[in-house]
Amino acid sequence: MSTEQAPLLHEKYATQVEGIVSCYDRLIVIGSIQPLCYSKGMGCFLSMNGVRIFDYATWALPWRERIRENAEAVAAANQLKIEFIQRKNYRKEERIASLLKARGEQPGLVHIFSAMERCDTYEPWHDKVSGKTYLKYGEAKCLHYYFYFIDAQWGLCYLRVPTWCPFRLQFYCNGHAWLAHQLQQRGIAYTLRDNAFVHVADYTVTEELANQLKAELLHAVLDQAAQQYCPVLPGLGLSCTWSILQAEYATDGVFKSPADLHALYPLLVETLIHTVKPEDIATFLGRKWTGLYQGEVGSTWKTRWLGTRIKHTMGPASIKMYDKFGQVLRIETIINDVSFFQQYRAVHHHDGTSDTRWTKMKKTLYSLAPLQEVMAAANRRYLGLISALERPDIDMVGTKRLNQLTQTQTDAQHCYKGFNPLADEDSTLFRILLRGELAISGFTSRALHALLPDKTTGQISRLLKRLRVHGLLKKVGHRYKYYLTEFGLRALSMTLKLRELAVIPYLAGQPAL
Repeated sequence: MSTEQAPLLHEKYATQVEGIVSCYDRLIVIGSIQPLCYSKGMGCFLSMNGVRIFDYATWALPWRERIRENAEAVAAANQLKIEFIQRKNYRKEERIASLLKARGEQPGLVHIFSAMERCDTYEPWHDKVSGKTYLKYGEAKCLHYYFYFIDAQWGLCYLRVPTWCPFRLQFYCNGHAWLAHQLQQRGIAYTLRDNAFVHVADYTVTEELANQLKAELLHAVLDQAAQQYCPVLPGLGLSCTWSILQAEYATDGVFKSPADLHALYPLLVETLIHTVKPEDIATFLGRKWTGLYQGEVGSTWKTRWLGTRIKHTMGPASIKMYDKFGQVLRIETIINDVSFFQQYRAVHHHDGTSDTRWTKMKKTLYSLAPLQEVMAAANRRYLGLISALERPDIDMVGTKRLNQLTQTQTDAQHCYKGFNPLADEDSTLFRILLRGELAISGFTSRALHALLPDKTTGQISRLLKRLRVHGLLKKVGHRYKYYLTEFGLRALSMTLKLRELAVIPYLAGQPAL
């Protein structure tokens, strides 16, 4: 965005928006038992314990039975029956929800599912050329147990335990449940519906509490659950390394009335699906767009039974916007590979040296804090965009600003003609100025010249002066760098929307969007 920040959604609609809540939503963490989690480590472990490589399956069988016996013992101790899932697309969440209605929300084990699912495995292999015997990674199917339980701080969680070596664990929790517990401890009233706050008594304190989530708090819960439900760990005296598989970070604008959100939301969705380009998606996610990127990039629009949502994807990362319960406008960044994001951290080299640089973020659980900063920044950038997509007021101020854009302006006895947003030349210029990397980081005359190669250096200079005289650009002192003003951001985005969503469809004989 420009240095002259436009008011954000909750500021612009202060009478309609109750407040903003940002926190982690869905978190999925993988537990890897060391050193069984990689083939070479597994081979060394077998060798150190006097087990032949080709006896890998024989060694693993008793541990499969130990996990089954432990699951049955845990179920019996909690007066539960293990429920085997036979059909595909079975919604475990709905079954758990029905159990919680009768059981209540008190901490403890809720239910245990079992299911045959894909798992990692190893295959003994002898290389006749090298004469070496080792384990190769492979895939198979085995019985998995899902232990659903309510933790005092983290609410509803589950631990997924496979019955076959290397016993890769999977843990789920939701950051909204953790934040609700923090509010409850401090006596702050709130209403949590599903995984969204529809009311909080103090939004400022809520934001401060959300930023206090520490990986150490979650690590303790993970280790305790793993020790309790996976007997391999205490049985072999091994430990687990936890890494982030998937994370979602949500920023919710809580509206006082569903009618207020309903009046705004359709316009936002229709505009964003047509105006957000790949370079904008990259900018939202903190990446610089280049034509060399080979991953998937694009936007999709989907109607759900809960409402509609728009989703922008770039490789393993995405950012989406949707309405929840007709009252909450949610912006959510999702990451399926944490290393997609950059982190300024120490990098250790094989020669023993180290330096500090921007590099790929680590997948470890202890990346939760820097990951939160990156994903929160992505949500803020997206919120900044939708905050600028506002219908201008039809009053004297709006008319004056429209004339400022379209009519000739005078500066130092020089005349600078107005802009015609319906003309190809001016609309192309507007689209360039609204590119994500330019709107956020600003641009120089050289950068603009590279995007308008048909113009001379002198023409670029006069164009920049013309844009400044009309109030669309401002220059940062002593840096020769330009940014869109608040008026420029509003005028350019609104006129492009009018041209592409109303004028062109209407002239083509189609109904305007």
